[in-house]
Amino acid sequence: MYLDLLEEPVPRSAPRPPESVWDYPRPPAMREDDRDVRVECAGQVVAETRRALRVLETSHPPVFYIPPQDVRTKLLFPAAAGRTWCEWKGSARYWDVIVGDDVRTRAAWSYPRPEPGYAPLADFFAFYPSRMDRCTVDGDEATAQEGDFYGGWITAEVRGPFKGAPGTQLW
Repeated sequence: MYLDLLEEPVPRSAPRPPESVWDYPRPPAMREDDRDVRVECAGQVVAETRRALRVLETSHPPVFYIPPQDVRTKLLFPAAAGRTWCEWKGSARYWDVIVGDDVRTRAAWSYPRPEPGYAPLADFFAFYPSRMDRCTVDGDEATAQEGDFYGGWITAEVRGPFKGAPGTQLW
């Protein structure tokens, strides 16, 4: 399993040291994260947790996976075109986020049956910051990773350059 637990948790009040995405491993590592991770859409909190799993992969900003019990799943509906395959995590299922009349197509994804090394991700949800109104980590707004395929969250401690922008596909 690739769950890489922090030896000594960083106190939430302490500033996080800078992290280069080029120091992240391949295959990706998972780390527990006890910061307040929040996703907002159309004036509603769609998800909020202090029990996220953060997936770290070379050249990508982290992706935060939120446990289903901390997601307002009644706002998530299976997307019409909804599956992709990750060589590490397996088959991903996509979700539309619908708040009233506001529809955000393929705005979230999950791994219902991830590959064995990523079993802790089962049924957790990840959200594209570019498709939500606001995604925050301890109140700091995350910037979306460029491009439409990856769903990384760029926060103050994360350093690039990042894969995803035009011309970076073959890095």
